[in-house]
Amino acid sequence: MKIVPMITLLVLSGLPASVAASPVGSGQLRHVIFILKENHTFDNYFADFPGANGATTGSLHNGRTVHLRQAPDWLADIDHDWNSALLGINDGQMDGFNRIQGARQNGRLVNYSHYSDADIPNYWAYASAYVLADNFFSSMHGPSFPNHLYTIAASSADAINNPPGNIWGCDAGPDVTVPVLQANGKTMPKQPCFDIPTVADELDGAGLAWRYYGPRPGSSGGQWSAFGAIRHVRYSSEWETNVVGNAQFFTDAADGNLPAVAWITTSTEESEHPSFGDQCAGENSTVRIINALAASPQAASAVVFVSWDDFGGWYDHVAPPQIDALGLGARVPLLIISEWARHGFIEHQELEFSSIPRFIEDLFGLPYLTARDARSNTMLDAFDFTQTPQSLLTLTLHTCRKAR
Repeated sequence: MKIVPMITLLVLSGLPASVAASPVGSGQLRHVIFILKENHTFDNYFADFPGANGATTGSLHNGRTVHLRQAPDWLADIDHDWNSALLGINDGQMDGFNRIQGARQNGRLVNYSHYSDADIPNYWAYASAYVLADNFFSSMHGPSFPNHLYTIAASSADAINNPPGNIWGCDAGPDVTVPVLQANGKTMPKQPCFDIPTVADELDGAGLAWRYYGPRPGSSGGQWSAFGAIRHVRYSSEWETNVVGNAQFFTDAADGNLPAVAWITTSTEESEHPSFGDQCAGENSTVRIINALAASPQAASAVVFVSWDDFGGWYDHVAPPQIDALGLGARVPLLIISEWARHGFIEHQELEFSSIPRFIEDLFGLPYLTARDARSNTMLDAFDFTQTPQSLLTLTLHTCRKAR
């Protein structure tokens, strides 16, 4: 595989080529695992979590305030593309979500709703025992494809929406395009197959292992395979050796063979994406992953980040900072789970998906990729390397209700 010359790129762009020294004790962490689920805002999952900045009421564009109802177990998809995100955010007034297509279903304003701790008890258990970030934003306005790219590259190559169809990235075919934002504010259609530098390139250059665990393009959930949109990975041997199925994670965890960095996505049925699979099945899939890590010989040296890739059309009350033309987008939850994580800590720093590459870069002494990860906060305040480490929780799967 041809390594992209990261340091050269950074010098030319004016970004710092080195990172700040990690705090004493951060060497306890040698494995970073990032689980990315689908389509929920912070208020939708943690509206009334104690001590967090949640809300159980929401503002409509006509000035009315409504209570966030109990979320249904199943609903049709709510629009959550670039324009829908801008409509909901409404220049920071956060009162346009009721105007999004799909907001009303069966006579109810479904996107002004939230799940309770009884609906997602294990996510609340993780948040109570470890770290919940309540100021974590999607990296850009809009949907999955560009936000997933930020998690591996601190950039979306300026793509702003999903490609059409169920196969994205380089496998989408020559006639499939995605809108890419230009400097003049207009968009240009381009194939969703890019050659931007990624965290994986940095890890390769440093001799550190990585894997992306998830479904293949064309299978259930395969559209979210982010490295499928990176040409120099998709058409290299790493597509077979480093981009692998979900089952391989459980084998690697049991064998003590987890890489330095792992990204995990799931099938649509376990993604928590409205209309594809409910939040209960998705929560259970996350618990299986963390339970497997808890039983692994590498548990003590690992940290798990769990987040949701975009707002999914759901209401959130916190206006995202606008740091550039692409975002930030609406707020989503982030869980930080580790034996070294602070107990019951609410992380209030401003964070985004580029904070994941930043954390990896700081931990392993790698250069920054873009202005986004370079400006991001580090998240190292979420850990206490002087504490006695607490063993990872092993939780019981939640019994899922039938849809109401």
